[in-house]
Amino acid sequence: MEVNQAKQEHLLALKVMRLTKPTLFTNLPVTCEDRDLPGDLFGQLMREDPSTIKGAETLTLGEMLTLPQNFGNIFLGETFSSYISVHNDGNQIVKDILVKADLQTSSQRLNLSASNSAVAELKPECCIDDVIHHEVKEIGTHILVCAVSYSTQHGEKLYFRKFFKFQVLKPLDSFSDNITDEVFLEAQIQNITTSPMFMEKVSLEPSMMYNVTELNAVKSGEEEESTFGKMSYLQPMDTRQYLYCLKPKPEYAEKAGVIKGVTVIGKLDIVWKTNLGERGRLQTSQLQRMAPGYGDIRLSLEVIPDTVNLEEPFEIICKITNCSERTMDLVLEMCNTRSIHWCGVSGRQLGKLSPAASLSLPLTVFSSVQGLQSISGLRLTDTFLKRTYEYDDIAQVCVICPYMSNEC
Repeated sequence: MEVNQAKQEHLLALKVMRLTKPTLFTNLPVTCEDRDLPGDLFGQLMREDPSTIKGAETLTLGEMLTLPQNFGNIFLGETFSSYISVHNDGNQIVKDILVKADLQTSSQRLNLSASNSAVAELKPECCIDDVIHHEVKEIGTHILVCAVSYSTQHGEKLYFRKFFKFQVLKPLDSFSDNITDEVFLEAQIQNITTSPMFMEKVSLEPSMMYNVTELNAVKSGEEEESTFGKMSYLQPMDTRQYLYCLKPKPEYAEKAGVIKGVTVIGKLDIVWKTNLGERGRLQTSQLQRMAPGYGDIRLSLEVIPDTVNLEEPFEIICKITNCSERTMDLVLEMCNTRSIHWCGVSGRQLGKLSPAASLSLPLTVFSSVQGLQSISGLRLTDTFLKRTYEYDDIAQVCVICPYMSNEC
């Protein structure tokens, strides 16, 4: 915190102190395997260390509290608390004391004073105390401006200010990625503070076009267990990946044109607590996705087995959707590849397909190569405009040999 000291000597002294809770003492555990040369020496030293937690010596956090030694860091979403004290250092009574505290950010100036009324008088060695709170909602430079005005016994009016400058940092970094209409949103959240965090809540609030399903838990019997374990702690500089599945609501999924272009899919709501329960909250802006360019016609797989046997036919179901604004007359061609072989007649007529309409098409195929294979080799031709659309790497399937133990 940077302070600009007033040059003129005043009867009153202004002191400002940030209010923070003590932190848990952190240590760096050093361990090794029993068969290594030190044996149990490191473990014994940690057990004898008074700062470690008995029975959990390898945890970074200890059981001792450390009082703050400096101003510390302030992170977006936390509450900034400060103690302001005005003390009468002189030997005379001071009158009409007015203390004002403003917080200046890059975009606004906020009044944080609990009271805007003046104190009638202040005797020598007495003080005026105030505590201010503010939930930080902006990143960057913040300046706490504390102004004091008063009158002496002789009626002289005096005034001085002090400036306290501090930076507000990001507590978390998040990255997201998504694909296809059924959006799988991966949010990577990184703790870029210097202390562990308890992730109380990380949820995705979908937009009006989508329904969301969280994929961050697995079923264990009748109960769901978090993939991050029972203790949802995020250590400094650690990254955690959250996965969500967003599906278009039925009224939008039926309209192929609605899903084109840029669409808002929702926003992340993140709530965390630090060592001693100090709560912070962040909410991202609306996340947007650029839907893939399907062109005039879209082909997707609705049904495909996860695993198939080598050289044994299996069935898939394709969905063909007309994304254009004109009617198409389609012909389907099936072209064999090195590993994928289609069963049936190639070049068959599929008939006319209206704008925004779709049809399901069952096909039979088999693979002559073992391993993870891509379904490729489909071609659609619109006979009206003589346009051809080729589709490769539509999906992947694991091909195994039933007579061997090799797995995909």
